[in-house]
Amino acid sequence: MELLAKGAEANIYLENGRLVKERISKKYRVPELDTRLRKIRTQREAKLLENALKAGMSVPKVYKIDMRNYKIYMEYIKGIPLKAVLDAADEEQLKEICAKIGTGLSVMHNANLIHNDLTTSNMLYADGMVYYIDFGLGATTTRIEDKAMDLVVFKRSLQVAHSHKFKTIWASLLASYNGTKDLSQIMSRVDVIERRARYMESS
Repeated sequence: MELLAKGAEANIYLENGRLVKERISKKYRVPELDTRLRKIRTQREAKLLENALKAGMSVPKVYKIDMRNYKIYMEYIKGIPLKAVLDAADEEQLKEICAKIGTGLSVMHNANLIHNDLTTSNMLYADGMVYYIDFGLGATTTRIEDKAMDLVVFKRSLQVAHSHKFKTIWASLLASYNGTKDLSQIMSRVDVIERRARYMESS
């Protein structure tokens, strides 16, 4: 089993052509709480990935869940981190790729799923498709506030990571997000959240 990455909450391995995500123990937590949290978060992430795939999103397929060892066995996507792809893309490519991002976001929110950690580092580009990965902080919700916050977090990450291309990225993304249910309510809530954040920063 080859270690691909070590994270704060989980380690990622490659085993027999499959990706294995193992949620690791936290020594600072009470053992009973640590066990409970690892179990809940492993189950939740696997379920979110399964529901996202059923909804039509491009996400890794879940093959197996090992609850004894808090592992998710899933499809290994041989892709390039989307951050690098967007950095290298010309304007036409940028618009095309970002339209796919927006479509994926729309499908996700229409299925009442949120990611909660949207960045282009949590997306892969493979075979002309944008794959969403790492649903470790995700949730199922019908709340407008939660979907709006998903967008706000993503927008901020784009402004930081892709500041020189942000306007094109965001405009192309929103254009393909246009078919989202409750769109006007979500975007109105995005404005409210951003105004609230600016007020708190200036006070």
